[in-house]
Amino acid sequence: MGHDTASIPSPRPLRSHRPSGGLSGRFAVAGDKSISHRALMFGALAVGRTEITGLLEGEDVLRTAAAMRALGATVERLGEGHWIVAGRGVGGLVEPADVLDMGNSGTAARLICGLLAGHPIFAVLTGDASLRSRPMKRVMEPLAAFGARFTGRAGGRLPLAVEGAAEPMPLDYTLPMASAQVKSAVLLAGLCARGTTRVVEPHATRDHTENMLRHFGASVRVMVEGEGRVIELDGQPELTAAPIVVPGDPSSAAFPLVAALLVPGSELTVENVGLNPLRTGLFTTLREMGAHLSIGGERIEGGEPVGDITVRAGALRAVDVPPSRVPSMVDEFPVLAAAAACAAGVSRFRGLGELRVKESDRVAATAALLEANGATVSIEGDDLFVHGVGGPPAGGGMVVTHMDHRIAMSALVLGLATPQPVAVDDASFIDTSFPGFAALINRAAGEEAVRDEAPR
Repeated sequence: MGHDTASIPSPRPLRSHRPSGGLSGRFAVAGDKSISHRALMFGALAVGRTEITGLLEGEDVLRTAAAMRALGATVERLGEGHWIVAGRGVGGLVEPADVLDMGNSGTAARLICGLLAGHPIFAVLTGDASLRSRPMKRVMEPLAAFGARFTGRAGGRLPLAVEGAAEPMPLDYTLPMASAQVKSAVLLAGLCARGTTRVVEPHATRDHTENMLRHFGASVRVMVEGEGRVIELDGQPELTAAPIVVPGDPSSAAFPLVAALLVPGSELTVENVGLNPLRTGLFTTLREMGAHLSIGGERIEGGEPVGDITVRAGALRAVDVPPSRVPSMVDEFPVLAAAAACAAGVSRFRGLGELRVKESDRVAATAALLEANGATVSIEGDDLFVHGVGGPPAGGGMVVTHMDHRIAMSALVLGLATPQPVAVDDASFIDTSFPGFAALINRAAGEEAVRDEAPR
C-alpha cells in the first residue's frame, strides 16, 4: 500500500438514537485484531504455508498483510477471512523496496519494529496522521539494545527509519510499563538473536505472542512472579507453519454487549469470542456492576479459549476498577465508561496512564465524550471518575473522535441509551477494527438506530 493521501478516508459523521425496542439475536464479531496481526507476522517467519481462518479484514490488519508481502512473504487471500502465508523462516525477511505504511495501526507499527530490528535490513515506517503522532520510543529503546538503529521525528515519532542488527544480541529487559506491544516487539527481535531473551513484565499483559510462538514451535518459558511474569525465549528457532483459527475479538464484542446491557428489553449473544484470561477484564468488571452476563460453549481453538457470551439488559451499579486489571481491558475503557455513565453511583477507573498513548489520549477523549452528553466526569492524575445517576445521561452531544475507532463506537453505543441522539464527527476509522459495526447494531435493533448524520 502506498502512503499517498488518497488512502485517507473522508470524514463520515454518524448518529445513533434509542431504538423503539430491545436489541436481540445471535451474532459473530470480526476476528481478534491482536491475533490477526500476529498470525500474519508469525506466518511470514515460519517455514512452510500457514493457513489462517477467521482473519480480521479491517484496514489495520490489511496493512500488516501488505507489509509482510513487502518483506518477502507470500500472502494470499483465498476467501472471506481465509488466508495463506508462505513464510521465509526466522531471519529470512528481505529489505522492502518502498516505505511501509501502517495506516492507523500502532500494534502493527510497534511489532514490525521488533521484526525489523532482528534482520540486517533497512526500512522506513510511516502511517496516518494519528499514528504519526503516537510515541514509538517505548519500543525503540529496548530494540536498540539488540543492535538496531532508529532515526525518527522528535519524540521517536513516525516516519521512522530502521536499520536492523546484523548480529542481534539477546536481551534481558524489564518493561517500565504494562504493554503487550513492547513485550511482543522485544520477543520478535529476540527470535533472531543467538541465546535466550528474557522479558520481565510488572503486570501480566495479553499473551497472544507467547501462545503463538509455542504454536509455531518456539521454546518459550513463562514464570509467574506476583502480578507480573517472566518470559524466556530461546532465539533462532525454526518456526514451522501451523494452522490458525482466529477467534472473535473480545474488544469488538464489548460494543454490542454493552449496548444490549443499556437498551431496555435487550437479550443478545455474541458467538465464538476469545476468552483469553488476559483479555477478559471487561467481562469481570461488568459482572461486578451487576450485569446479567453468562458464558456458554467454552472450548479451545488454536491454543486460545473461546466461548459464546449472552447478556440481558438490567440496572447497573458503580464499580471501582484496580490498576492491576487495566492491561486485561485496556481497549474497553471508553465503552465501559459509557456503561458507568448509565449506572448508579460513582465509578472509579484507576491507573489509566497507558490509555494516554493509544489512538488518542483516551482518558481525555472518554471524559469529553461523556461530558458532551450530559454526564459528570472528573480526572485525578491517571484515575477517571464517572458519576452515574442510575440511568442514561441526556445525550444530544457531538463527540470529537480524534480518529479513534473505539471513541467513535463508544459514543454511538451511548446514543442507543440516551433520550437524545448522540453524534460523532467521524466514524470512518471504525472499519480499521470492526467492519460492519453499524450494520450489526441495526440488525440487532431491527431498525436503523445508527445512521449517517445529516449535515447541520
